[in-house]
Amino acid sequence: MNEFDYIIVGAGSAGCILASRLSEDGSKTVALIEAGGSDNSIFVKMPTALAIPMNTKRFNWGFNSQPEPHLGGRVIPCYRGKGLGGSSSINGMVFVRGNPKDYDEWENLGANGWNYETCLPYFKKLENWNGIPSQHRGSTGPVGVSTGNDMKLSPLYQAFIDAGVEAGYPACPDYNGASQEGFGPMQMNVDHGVRASTARAYLRPALKRPNLSVFKKTVTEKIIFDGKTATGITANQNGKPLELKARREVILSAGSIGSPQLLQLSGIGPENVLKDAGINPFHILPGVGENLSDHLEVFFQYQCTQPITLNNKLDPISKALIGARWILFKNGLGATNHFESCGFIKSSEQKPWPDMQFHFLPGAISYDGKTAFKGHGYQVHVGPNKPFSRGHVRVTSSNVKDAPEILFNYLQDKRDVEDWRNTIRVSRGILQQTALAPYRGDEIQPGQDIVSDEAIDQWVRDNVESAYHPSCTNKMGDAKDDMAVVDPSCRVIGLKNLRVVDSSIFPSIPNGNLNAPTMMLAEKASDIIRG
Repeated sequence: MNEFDYIIVGAGSAGCILASRLSEDGSKTVALIEAGGSDNSIFVKMPTALAIPMNTKRFNWGFNSQPEPHLGGRVIPCYRGKGLGGSSSINGMVFVRGNPKDYDEWENLGANGWNYETCLPYFKKLENWNGIPSQHRGSTGPVGVSTGNDMKLSPLYQAFIDAGVEAGYPACPDYNGASQEGFGPMQMNVDHGVRASTARAYLRPALKRPNLSVFKKTVTEKIIFDGKTATGITANQNGKPLELKARREVILSAGSIGSPQLLQLSGIGPENVLKDAGINPFHILPGVGENLSDHLEVFFQYQCTQPITLNNKLDPISKALIGARWILFKNGLGATNHFESCGFIKSSEQKPWPDMQFHFLPGAISYDGKTAFKGHGYQVHVGPNKPFSRGHVRVTSSNVKDAPEILFNYLQDKRDVEDWRNTIRVSRGILQQTALAPYRGDEIQPGQDIVSDEAIDQWVRDNVESAYHPSCTNKMGDAKDDMAVVDPSCRVIGLKNLRVVDSSIFPSIPNGNLNAPTMMLAEKASDIIRG
């Protein structure tokens, strides 16, 4: 009962896919270990309710950064999914592959065999795209991908796209297709009005297989080794010790915080970090927990001169009506994340490919739903997508219950500061175009007085927020790279029968949201593991 061919730690965006694909072989047994519980909640399933699971301890680990030295000492929340589906059960459901050149960059950084040409078949394999068919899109995969309500519920969506085109950028009907650059409809992993998490799309159908066992509310404490070969894990299930053995492999899919934490707890990582935490160094890998990268964003907000925004849908009666319509018909405002138009452009002409992303929202409200502008407004979430600053994830003790030290080092690199200046100015130019004139009132934030380099720098430091895309903490690369943690087959360098498959092994952060690249990674890794 406690011995399996494969043990997968973490039932998130990658882990659910691995469990599904590896259990397709009926001759192999698979154990999926998850620290959280079930994803069975109406608020997980209903796209518009995304702020509720995001702010619920049951579904969110609730990590925080250390005081960020280049953000005036601000502590930044680091939301990470807990429970079946992981972060795919609490995220904003935005479906972005990234730019093709992101994956060519991966290969140039030592991830041989991970260029865009080799990754594209796996993007196509995972998706069931209900938009205009093309050679770049998949239509038979498990993950439903749609454009929400096709921008029909607010004229502001199209006005934002038109403003981008007026500013000189191309219209882009499918940024996951032939070209990413430009303005157009935003895509989301929403399937017939319901969140298409990996738990729903992959794991639920696979649970019918007798060779797949799921261990919920089970916290993995350490990887067990025989010499340099991983042979299993020790864990705690509902307060009781548990040991599981792996005949073939242990695979970590605990995410960009959990996977480096578990490696370090097992004595794998930078020697000084391990010793400082009171852990005996077992296998020195300097890159474990380093190279942490994330996307930052700000909300560019304007008052709206017409009463057509989401700000008039925040009262209890409106919410109840939205919820009732969704329960009965799975459509309307309940069936969308509300980010239904977007843009991908260069923050300056010197950039080799688009590095700036816009999410447009026909309302003025914080991402976590806690605060809203009193009156009518709209906003754009915007930020540079290829940051240079790097941070770390480091354990501070040998106890798995102690959260690791997370430091992003946001804006440490002066090139990031310059990119933000360009981002604010470019964004304001787009939002001042005539297409938005019928709706545009005063600029709520940053405010028309925020124009100089110094004023922009200070406002960004005071207001920037994480887009919740931590990644790259166990980067994939060539074994000759001292900071690489896994090789291009996702094997931990220098060890046997141990792999990491999640966003922590990205060599660099992609130009967009991370869920789609993580799912692609898991699909491709599943084929690698199965040979």
